[in-house]
Amino acid sequence: MAMVIGYRGVSQASSTFERWWQCQGAWVEPPNQRRAGESGVQLLLPRNTSHPTLYSKRQTSHLYRSPRYPLGRPTILREIYAYRALSQLGVTVPKLIYGSARRNEGQWQALLITQALTDFISLEQWYETEHSAKHTQCMLTALGATLARMHRGRWQHGCCYAKHLFVRVQEDEGSSPKADTALLDLEKSRRRWRTADASRHDMRQLKRHCGAMPESDWQLLMQAYTEALAA
Repeated sequence: MAMVIGYRGVSQASSTFERWWQCQGAWVEPPNQRRAGESGVQLLLPRNTSHPTLYSKRQTSHLYRSPRYPLGRPTILREIYAYRALSQLGVTVPKLIYGSARRNEGQWQALLITQALTDFISLEQWYETEHSAKHTQCMLTALGATLARMHRGRWQHGCCYAKHLFVRVQEDEGSSPKADTALLDLEKSRRRWRTADASRHDMRQLKRHCGAMPESDWQLLMQAYTEALAA
């Protein structure tokens, strides 16, 4: 975790958690009140441009409750587990740099530090500009395969909105386009007993929150997803 010293606003605190907690950046998601706590995301810029840009999700008393944790547990700890599980399934997620939680003066504080994705945009942003039919088809096929891979592993995203699904299409001269996808914001993710349960929840949710995606593209996505799920 030595790379924390390369970021702006770092104090000489004794613990790794405290050094990351003191690391300050511009708010990209200002702190908001939910789950009886507070959650927000900052952009951390490196002093040295050879280091990656990071995002810091910061939460205070932001908890989820379950039969196992009736008194509450930081949602970031659940998100860290989901990041690692999806990565093992071959689903691209942001690189996890640091994540932990602590009790401080009777309150939970939690941090999730991830590396910024390079050249990706959200599915929501994709439909804010024009793209060729070839690139859109390529993107939808890749996205359908990614969602199917997650669901075959019985993982449910839990917040399957267009703004949390990230895509990138690249095309070298003389070659076919290649699409990459990545999933973000996994704090509501959880393992389900059946693939069908995870699939039903997420795809219904995405249909409601697919932004400006036209119906014809939704049908292309569902075709790619259904084929990948059955493979």
